[in-house]
Amino acid sequence: MLIPAIAQDARSGEVLMLAYMNEEALKKTRETGRAHYWSRSRKKLWLKGESSGHFQRVKEIRIDCDQDAVLLLIEQEGGACHTGYRSCFYRTIEGDVVGEKVFDPGDVYK
Repeated sequence: MLIPAIAQDARSGEVLMLAYMNEEALKKTRETGRAHYWSRSRKKLWLKGESSGHFQRVKEIRIDCDQDAVLLLIEQEGGACHTGYRSCFYRTIEGDVVGEKVFDPGDVYK
């Protein structure tokens, strides 16, 4: 079973990304202190930052009232979004860019 996992900056409160976790991802996250997720497209476990170097250090894990979603309070190294932005939520619904670009994905994902 997959559950939504929200990554939030532990200091600023900024929501950085939404991903999914299975039981193994949650276990690895708790064991290592680094965020692990389940990739729905690749159908495998992945450590956030394994290819980019932009790891997420987990400070606290919270669970929602229905126990079907988790909130990871993290320290983000570099950008959270594979597009180069600090947060995956860098655009308004109208398409205006409101987020900060922190790296060039071409330099990271080769």
